[in-house]
Amino acid sequence: MSKLKNSKTSVKVTGSPVFERLVPALLVITVGLAFLVGTLWQKVENLNKGGTGTVSTTETGQQQAPAPIKVDKKQIEAVFDREVVKFGNKDSKVLFVEFTDPSCPYCHIAGGKNPELNKQVGTQFTLVSDGGSYVAPVPEMRKLVEDGKASLALLYFNGHGNGELSMKAMYCAYDEGKFWEAHDLFMSNKGYDFVNNEAKNDKTNISKVVDFLKPIGLKNLNTCLESGKYDGRLQEEMNLGLELGVSGTPGFFVNENNFAGAYSFNDMKSVVDLLLK
Repeated sequence: MSKLKNSKTSVKVTGSPVFERLVPALLVITVGLAFLVGTLWQKVENLNKGGTGTVSTTETGQQQAPAPIKVDKKQIEAVFDREVVKFGNKDSKVLFVEFTDPSCPYCHIAGGKNPELNKQVGTQFTLVSDGGSYVAPVPEMRKLVEDGKASLALLYFNGHGNGELSMKAMYCAYDEGKFWEAHDLFMSNKGYDFVNNEAKNDKTNISKVVDFLKPIGLKNLNTCLESGKYDGRLQEEMNLGLELGVSGTPGFFVNENNFAGAYSFNDMKSVVDLLLK
């Protein structure tokens, strides 16, 4: 600030009208460039806030370093004793736990329902169906659950900042036995745009969420969301995630084995195969 005042003073001493016009113009250009750089940086940061499971960004913008916490199987089994979205029970040989956020880009990548985003992020995430080598883990976990070989629990963790209302809508859909239908819609390319740019965390957008999920035929979604039934669950699941050392999304566990990020299922398969023997 002091340098700026000094520069203005020196211009007046010269008495040159050119300098007097030039300095304000340069200031405008400088501010404009700073704004442009800041905007571009924020776009990159918004993607990174989804993380690769190594860093999460809180609503205050502060980052949390990964916690070196060792988890045992009993802690994972205890997840299935809680009131959470779950398929199967703790007695399965293979227990999958995912901490997710429907506004997180890397959760979409792991979900396998947004191939456009997979290709956009990089060739290492291009799905096999699109000629790549990436195998989205969530559909593979779901197959194992449906085959009776594993159990799966899905919980919320803030990985991008806009997924609260949509996550609560998925809880409501789970109550009606239509969790996967809601999950797949939110995890689509259209869903990613809707969650981040329309629904966000604003309760006044409940009608928009109800309309977005209308194709799956939920009967009580509006009532469920308006009641605030699940307003407290998000923080409860966040706290549980922190206890387990989760620091970003998606955060996966295969029994006590932690896969912090949008790993390909190929990276998890050897652990799964060993557990199924």
